Amino acid sequence: MTACLALSGSALGFLYFNRYPAKIFMGDTGSMYIGGMMIGVAMLSKCVFPMLLFCFTSIMSSLSVMLQVSYYKLTHGKRIFKMSPIHHHFELCGMTEKQIVRMYAVVTMVTSLLAIWIMSPYFKG
Repeated sequence: MTACLALSGSALGFLYFNRYPAKIFMGDTGSMYIGGMMIGVAMLSKCVFPMLLFCFTSIMSSLSVMLQVSYYKLTHGKRIFKMSPIHHHFELCGMTEKQIVRMYAVVTMVTSLLAIWIMSPYFKG
């Protein structure tokens, strides 16, 4: 529980102090730690399915890379997306960074609310 609160606080601090335009990028080390922490918490709390919804945008970004690489190798050079991960594809399609961030935030909020709604019977205990 303490680790979850510490991670939440540090993520909120990172987002608050790194508003648009971003000056610091998290990179692989930070994002992989967050992903590992979330998977660990999901497994320990036996809430793996709702975690899939909480992490929907992250999973879709990773899946877009896997699809792009696999398709590229199978078709010897053809691509599904203009660029992967998928947010770079949206960028090349003409969306601004703010639009992409807003879209990701809305999708994450909707899927997170769905996960909370699915889990709500367990909170009534």
